Amino acid sequence: MIAFTSLPLNMLGCFIILLLLPSLCLSADPDPLQDFCVRDLNATISVNGFPCKPVSDVTSDDFFFDGLIKEPDTNNAFGFGATQGNVLAFPGLNTLGLSMNRVDFAPGGVNAPHSHPRASESGVIIKGKVLVGFVTTDGVYHYKVLTAGQMFIIPRGLVHLQYNVGSSKATLLTAFNSQLPGVVVASRTLFASNPSIPVEILSKAFQVDEGVINTIKSKFA
Repeated sequence: MIAFTSLPLNMLGCFIILLLLPSLCLSADPDPLQDFCVRDLNATISVNGFPCKPVSDVTSDDFFFDGLIKEPDTNNAFGFGATQGNVLAFPGLNTLGLSMNRVDFAPGGVNAPHSHPRASESGVIIKGKVLVGFVTTDGVYHYKVLTAGQMFIIPRGLVHLQYNVGSSKATLLTAFNSQLPGVVVASRTLFASNPSIPVEILSKAFQVDEGVINTIKSKFA
């Protein structure tokens, strides 16, 4: 057992900090300091989040969102569409540390490998048959084919994907422990950044000819 009184002051301080670290890192977003803080996109103040709308201007509509009712367009190269229910679309989420998305897939549609830098993700399959997988920092690929009613979890920041392996449309709902989880799509980030990542760097990174990189880049032009 550690005798705290025998520790030098600087060591005692470090020990206390280490004990507190787990509790400081439990959530992706800061804890709210009031019942609500409806975001105000017109505010001139810049903060890590969004300023609060004056309480006198808050209405009931700020706490309800019907954007997930409509099926998003999946008529694209990926056969995938998402409706985001984050703080930008749903003002009442501000400071509450959560958000939701609706994700739809055409047959064979894919939500390409991506990550969310500010949140872990949980989800439930509403319709269809979807392969869900993620890759750990050790390079281990965890995956499973899920059907309606089954749930999954993606740890924060890890690259993951969803793929409709069924013969009909698929729908899932996802939830995040952040009001604005962010998304980094691997292919778009590498091949469609602005300004562009030099071809020679990507060629070395993927160990392929520069012509292959240019071909891929052309797909994201």
